[in-house]
Amino acid sequence: MASAPANNLPIFYNDLIPLSSLDHADFRSKAVDSAPFLTSQHAIPLTIDEFVSAQRFVPIIFSAGADSVPLALMGLNEGVNIFVDDEGKLRGPSYVPAYVRRYPWMLAKLRPDTDELSLCFDPTSPAIGAFEDGQPLFEDGKPSELTQGVLKFCEDFEQAAARTGQFVRELQDMDLLMDGEVAIQTPGNEQPFVYRGFRMINEEKLRDLRGDQLRKINQSGMLPLIHAHLFSLQLMRDIFEAQVNLGKGPIPQPAVPQPAEA
Repeated sequence: MASAPANNLPIFYNDLIPLSSLDHADFRSKAVDSAPFLTSQHAIPLTIDEFVSAQRFVPIIFSAGADSVPLALMGLNEGVNIFVDDEGKLRGPSYVPAYVRRYPWMLAKLRPDTDELSLCFDPTSPAIGAFEDGQPLFEDGKPSELTQGVLKFCEDFEQAAARTGQFVRELQDMDLLMDGEVAIQTPGNEQPFVYRGFRMINEEKLRDLRGDQLRKINQSGMLPLIHAHLFSLQLMRDIFEAQVNLGKGPIPQPAVPQPAEA
């Protein structure tokens, strides 16, 4: 069976093989109540279709670098996800990005000489296998209703990802993205905790847009997405406080001693 090279795999995926009615005729899908792969992932790719729902629960930021992508921030520090416990079970109400809900499935291009995408899955996932129970992936040699639903979800995700790419390109064309910085001051610490390494909308440049540019982003539906991103940044402090309450907050840095006055 064809397998994607490991070094080209997106986050969460350990391997990727195409679903086959011959090789996987007796495979089934069963529900899992945890996602251990999430416990150490603090930033998850997000599509613009999810901004309005996600902004109520998580800060939405943009990755650093030339090819920025929107990210749902589930922790402020590397390796910290405050929304799941150590087993990968949700702690409470939250928003689970479509990128997570899609796993272990995804559409992938198996041959470099074609743009055709095939439905693939991660064979290391405990959710798919030759189980005695669970929902069948094939019935009478044809994709089951479950598999057809999975395919539709993955197709919708790819379309949303394409719209997201266009959204980010337009932000970059208007020079609306800037390097972000958030400083959180806490009682008992002289120095604030400063977070960098991400991008965000430049509100000053947004206010200074020409009338025709503002009309364009309003008519295209970009403006509500921009506002959802900006509103969501208010959750940064909530995420920080949740980390501290879980004992996963950052280690305070000692204040730099000041020279004594002569």
